[in-house]
Amino acid sequence: MRPLDRIRSIKTKLGLVIVAAVAVTLVVHSVGPKFGLYDWVAAVAAAAVALAMVQFLARGMTSPLREMAAAASAMAKGDYSRRVTATSRDEVGQLAAAFNRMAADLHEVDRMRRDLVANVSHELRTPISALQVVLENLVDGVEPPDRQTLHTMLRQVERLSRLVSQLLDLSRLESGAVPLQKEPVEARSLLEEAARDTDFKSHIEAKHVRVEVSVEPESLAFEADVERVHQVLANLLDNAMRHSPDGGTIQVAARADDGSVRIEVRDEGPGINEEEATRIFERFYRSDHARSSNEGGTGLGLSIARWIVELHGGDIRAENRDEHEGGHGCRMVVTLPR
Repeated sequence: MRPLDRIRSIKTKLGLVIVAAVAVTLVVHSVGPKFGLYDWVAAVAAAAVALAMVQFLARGMTSPLREMAAAASAMAKGDYSRRVTATSRDEVGQLAAAFNRMAADLHEVDRMRRDLVANVSHELRTPISALQVVLENLVDGVEPPDRQTLHTMLRQVERLSRLVSQLLDLSRLESGAVPLQKEPVEARSLLEEAARDTDFKSHIEAKHVRVEVSVEPESLAFEADVERVHQVLANLLDNAMRHSPDGGTIQVAARADDGSVRIEVRDEGPGINEEEATRIFERFYRSDHARSSNEGGTGLGLSIARWIVELHGGDIRAENRDEHEGGHGCRMVVTLPR
């Protein structure tokens, strides 16, 4: 029970505790002689009752501080689940509420750290295991060092390099160590350059996928970090290519939209459900389709894209295509300020 929780000032609480202690002391000391108590006995009784009153009132004021001390000790040992009772409205109560928010944030950061270590270990293990098997076969003479074997090894090394590069990019973006170098850029040239990207083009040719680029108006331009926005488009196009069927079409469009630029990358894949639409921008998250595919990505591309877009003050989201667009497939929408 905390009788002083409704009071919003710790100074007022301390004043009330002092006034209550003095009042109790005076009452007991004045009533004592009427019951035949000696003055010194009445004084001792008054002091005892006053101390009990102060203990009762002060306990509710200091208990959050004791809880915070215990929780901090637990957090130092790695337990971030402890919380503090924050019912008071004064400064101590505000401190307790801030402590709880900090504990929740630390708990989430610790969870993300553990997930990151587990996911990175898993993603690194796959290409390393594949390389190890091929190299062992070459060393043991089971397979000759032919062109196909060397190409398989090169593909796994490229996958490792891509994962390490994406991890470094994500680390820099999250720490804010990547300053944006904005400059005027023409939307059409940026979209066409991303569609002509060498790595993306090789995948497109392998699946016979067509890429269509459209810009409204043709002279549309905006200010952005060209290299970083190109990286966003490359990641979105790579994601669209992975989910597109053989012979499908990927549409890349940009148009002016009320003081901003709206860029869309549309594919003809299986689409996306509501739960995945809110999670695909998480680090290492991959849909069931991508998870079951040997050509699935690392799960970092869309997370990097989100960070870059947000650094520009924009927004990125995923949604299913409308009926008039074919009724199937996913549409990635990027909105950037002009």
